[in-house]
Amino acid sequence: MPQLDPSPWFALLSLLLTCLYNNCYPLNPKPHFPKWPAPQSTQTDKTNHWTWSW
Repeated sequence: MPQLDPSPWFALLSLLLTCLYNNCYPLNPKPHFPKWPAPQSTQTDKTNHWTWSW
């Protein structure tokens, strides 16, 4: 079995963890699983309200 280069996987995992961290803290104090995908930056207030469901 050929050995895979772990670098892309580490980068992807790091990005995923960063996204999860940004979706959960500190904007939403309630512990919950963020909806996926979690839109940011270019979304309207309505979409943000849906994303950050209280």
